[in-house]
Amino acid sequence: MSLLESARAVRENAYVPYSRFKVGAAIRGASGAVHVGCNVENVAYPEGTCAEAGAIAAMVAAGETVITEVCVIADSPVPVTPCGGCRQKLAEFAAADVPVTLATTDGLTRRTTVGEMLPGAFDQAQMDRA
Repeated sequence: MSLLESARAVRENAYVPYSRFKVGAAIRGASGAVHVGCNVENVAYPEGTCAEAGAIAAMVAAGETVITEVCVIADSPVPVTPCGGCRQKLAEFAAADVPVTLATTDGLTRRTTVGEMLPGAFDQAQMDRA
């Protein structure tokens, strides 16, 4: 199953009784394993979780810490990018050149990279003291 197919399949499991906006994410770890996540809303907004965060949590729970590819899909008129928080989460585990496919359920796609989505990312080097 491709990364896009994995994201599309997990999107159907999203728990979105409030927004009705299902999002699915699939990430490939350095081992080649695919980890998926979907958005999960909570009545105590904004306590829900994003699809990308769920996929990252699944990857880490499986013992991996390196992302080599990302795919996100939503039912929207144009491909949706991850929120700012998820962009930072992706940058924690992915190099700037890691490819990202953004897709709609109608078949539109946009290719980008983690670095293009989050230029000037805050990283560990900025925490080092000279």
